[in-house]
Amino acid sequence: MFGISPIQLVIILVIVVLLFGTKKLRGMGGDLGGALKGFKKAMSDDDKDKEKDADFAANEKVENKANESADNTVQQTKSEQKEHN
Repeated sequence: MFGISPIQLVIILVIVVLLFGTKKLRGMGGDLGGALKGFKKAMSDDDKDKEKDADFAANEKVENKANESADNTVQQTKSEQKEHN
């Protein structure tokens, strides 16, 4: 029903070129391309940051467990030394 034929698309393209000019259309295309590139870069950086945050949280948990087990071992040896004395 509302399909656009190729002839209608060409007419619309000609009208747009006449209204804006080729230089302005080139500039708009470059701006749009730069915006898309920046958006993609930001999205990929965001994904990398999430992975880094997840790795940091995992490492932090491992370090906390290691510190707790070391503290427990020190407390056990101190209590064993007190028992022997």
